[in-house]
Amino acid sequence: MARTHRLGWLLVALVVLAFALVLGSSWADAVARGVATREAATLARAHRGLLASELQKFRLLPLVLTEYPDVGGALAGDAAAVRRLDATFELLAARTDAAVLYAIDARGRAVASSNWRLPTSFVGQDYTFRRYFNEAMRRGRSELFALGSVSGRPGLFLAQRVDADGRPLGVIVVKVEFDRLERAWAQSSGATIVADAQGVILVTSVPGWRFHPVRPLDPRLLADLRRSRQFGASPPADPPFALDGRDVTIRQGRQAIRYRAAAVEAPIAGARLLHFAPLAPALVAARSRALLWGLGLLLLAVLGGGIAWRAAAQRRATVALERAVALRTAELRDANAQLRVESEERAEADRRFRAAREELAQANRLGSLGQITAGVAHEINQPLAAIRTFAENGAILLDRDAPDRVRENLGRIVALTERIGAITGELRAFARRRTPSRGAPTLGEAIEGTLMLIGDRARGIVVDAVPVEVRDVRVSADRIRLEQILVNLIQNALDAVADREARQVTIAAAPDGAGQVVVRVADTGGGIDPSLADTLFTPFASAKPEGLGLGLAIARDIAREFGGELALERSTATGVTFALTLRCA
Repeated sequence: MARTHRLGWLLVALVVLAFALVLGSSWADAVARGVATREAATLARAHRGLLASELQKFRLLPLVLTEYPDVGGALAGDAAAVRRLDATFELLAARTDAAVLYAIDARGRAVASSNWRLPTSFVGQDYTFRRYFNEAMRRGRSELFALGSVSGRPGLFLAQRVDADGRPLGVIVVKVEFDRLERAWAQSSGATIVADAQGVILVTSVPGWRFHPVRPLDPRLLADLRRSRQFGASPPADPPFALDGRDVTIRQGRQAIRYRAAAVEAPIAGARLLHFAPLAPALVAARSRALLWGLGLLLLAVLGGGIAWRAAAQRRATVALERAVALRTAELRDANAQLRVESEERAEADRRFRAAREELAQANRLGSLGQITAGVAHEINQPLAAIRTFAENGAILLDRDAPDRVRENLGRIVALTERIGAITGELRAFARRRTPSRGAPTLGEAIEGTLMLIGDRARGIVVDAVPVEVRDVRVSADRIRLEQILVNLIQNALDAVADREARQVTIAAAPDGAGQVVVRVADTGGGIDPSLADTLFTPFASAKPEGLGLGLAIARDIAREFGGELALERSTATGVTFALTLRCA
């Protein structure tokens, strides 16, 4: 039942929406037609004013020229007057922007012209076939828009008869072309045309429309136009657009573009000026307005319906919300307890992880002690043997009553015991489990402690190439853990060169200019297997059969705790270089 009710409301809404769309489209079309019509009328009047202003300038010119002294002489055949009139016409055409000025005698021959210098000069041409010449000779003046018989350019011919002693001597003609005016019209939206009484387009902002008819021409009229050659031998017979009252349709390929037309009388006898304003911009604006109104009404309807629906639904939602809040509160309480347990478990796991990592570091140090012990024993044996020798010599010297020599031997024995104490103290400190601390040891202290730990094994192989000024640099690190890194790197390097002819391990260091110092440990071994390059710092990955694979992993973790880094800088067949970056304290 509820589903049927919803379908009924949906059908009503669709019907109302369809009716609103049809009504809105009709309203938008009517508004757009009115806007486009007003725009067309405004532009038609403005373009007529431009045309009238252009023609007013030229219509006075032939009338004034009939009074010019050389005109009568030139039409009567005076050669000197003809030459002067040619120059005058040429000057006036340049100053007035007339296309051409010329004089025709009573026999219909052009005797003087402003284009007398050009190959297309009108001088000597026969114009008895031109209607403007015959009408001017009969009536005194004539205007005719036609295609030039010599130049082939269209224009308006303004003809004025010249009389002397009551008899006609000939005709003065001014040809006006409208190229500049047409370009000015073309700057406006739409299209502007001037059509004569027969409906033939004379002046147009669309060059391709010239001499086309506004409507299909009567066959007899078309034949007369062809015989008179007013618009050329084959004037176009088809309209370039469809005109129905004020509605104009222009086809561009498969697309039909709609315009609205407005017409005013043109300042040419029997002609009309029409402007076509495009309908599309006005239609888009009107449809946008209709859409905005429609959306506004729809929004109001939706808001009204939403308010009513919300008032009805709010009561139902309140009860459901209270139940949901209670349920959610219980879930959140359980989730909070679960999170507390997980947080405690995570903290315990983190504590165990840190403890395990320290255990691994301690195991690594103890593992290194196995290799260090032999060197330390050798370091201690030498002072012990010297102590015994000095003690035995002391007893002999006592017998010889040489107390100063005995005191000297005792001083040497004390120095040797201090050396043994320093070696064993370094060994105990390295092996002792303790809480890591951040200090600021000098780089030289750490390197000297490392070499003392490694002892005899490093002698003759490890080269300490750290400059004095760099040895005094203090770094941000724990000294024992820093020595652990260096012990690991140097022991690995000693293992790498153990079976090589050229055995050398070099310790170098230099500042990097960014508040850090880079310690490099390089060996002359055989390099690292490329298959191990990606897992070099991965725990339990080792190239040594007896190795655990923890040394480099732990060493890098310790370096990162200091805010530094440990990385493989170079590995070739001639050796390996590791780079330890430490922050300066």
